[in-house]
Amino acid sequence: MPTFALRLVRFAGRLLLALTAVVTLAVVFLALVVLTNGADSGLAAWLATLGAASAAALWRGRSRTGAARLAPFVPVAVAAALTASVCVPTAPTARRYPPALPFVATQHWSLGTGSRLAVYHYPPANPRTRHRIPLVYLNGGPVRGISVLDHRFLQLLARQGYDVYTYEQAGGGRSDLLPMDQYTISRSVRDLGAFIHRLDKGKADVLGFSSGAVVLTRALADPSVAAHLHRAIIAEPGPMDGPTTRISGHRGRPSARGLAPAVAGPRSTHVPRYAVAFGLMRLGLLTPDTALIGQAEGDNAFTAADLGGDTASAYCARDAHRIPSEDTAQNFSFSPAASLRIQQTVKDTPSLAPRLRRSKTPAMLMIAECSSQLRQWETAVLADDPAIERTQYMPGVGHHLWNGLDDNNDRAAAVITAFLQAEPAPLPNYPTRDEIPAFLRDQR
Repeated sequence: MPTFALRLVRFAGRLLLALTAVVTLAVVFLALVVLTNGADSGLAAWLATLGAASAAALWRGRSRTGAARLAPFVPVAVAAALTASVCVPTAPTARRYPPALPFVATQHWSLGTGSRLAVYHYPPANPRTRHRIPLVYLNGGPVRGISVLDHRFLQLLARQGYDVYTYEQAGGGRSDLLPMDQYTISRSVRDLGAFIHRLDKGKADVLGFSSGAVVLTRALADPSVAAHLHRAIIAEPGPMDGPTTRISGHRGRPSARGLAPAVAGPRSTHVPRYAVAFGLMRLGLLTPDTALIGQAEGDNAFTAADLGGDTASAYCARDAHRIPSEDTAQNFSFSPAASLRIQQTVKDTPSLAPRLRRSKTPAMLMIAECSSQLRQWETAVLADDPAIERTQYMPGVGHHLWNGLDDNNDRAAAVITAFLQAEPAPLPNYPTRDEIPAFLRDQR
């Protein structure tokens, strides 16, 4: 019995050493991936790790004989197999665009900026009630396809007489990709100006949601683009510049994040290659233009389930168990690398406030009761844009203001319509600029 116990202890010790060696090699591999920025799809880091590990195994086995000389190579082989999975693509490396939508034609417009965008047009359902100013919608993302839920809301606006145009921003949805270094917030603003110019219908009303609201806010501060804007609706904006990204604060009423059932479906982050790539990019250890995975491969691999609690955070806690399906698996498209790149360029920009204070375009701010955005991001826009004529605090909804639940779409449309037609607001003008301190203090 003592002999058996001793053998068991020795075996456990050897197994622990082997596992430690495997983990150490995996950590070395990841460190080399970071140092090389994923060169050659991670193969440079893999070969360097394998070479160093093999040399160490040879040195350890130099005094052994027979099969014992091969023992040090076992953890090397295991670690090589595990880390090799990070280097092998499992998603197509050439971009696979979503198929055409059955209810609206996809047009492709080439802009003067060099972007080639997927464009959708919803003409007014009744030409007799047509509003003369076209309405352009900027979706969130930053680099994401327009969801079916958003398309339905745009159809509702078209039924109310609006000539609605929208486009998927460069790299998103069915729009063409850009070189990674061309994804910038300033490029997004220039694309908006170029799109309205290409529309050739004079000035346009623009509705910007989430990161689309950031593009719109920055457009208001750019005289060359603002000249194309008739009225602006800033809905649930994110941080508009570097100083705003560094603001700390609180969010709105509790959202459904952590309460809603997990999003069903496959996750690319369950695959080692994409878990490593997206994880290191999110941590800032890999750049968006990493050579570990190409932009197209990352777009193809990313799924709606990879967003995790982000979708639930767009709904109020009370709606946690009835969150609608925002999109179809075929239509969903999100570019994690390009989105991170644009977000970084926002962080790197100086304060927008001095330029925004010169804005003269009539604007409205929409804020959700259960917003997942920092309140300070939203109130910063209100404080710095003197042309914001009204604020509409939307009760009973989260970040995704038009979500198809109850009468939320109709309520959002009523607020938008009233502003665009310069009619009395259906909700109180709240908060006003003077009410910002109390609004933040009350943590509304």
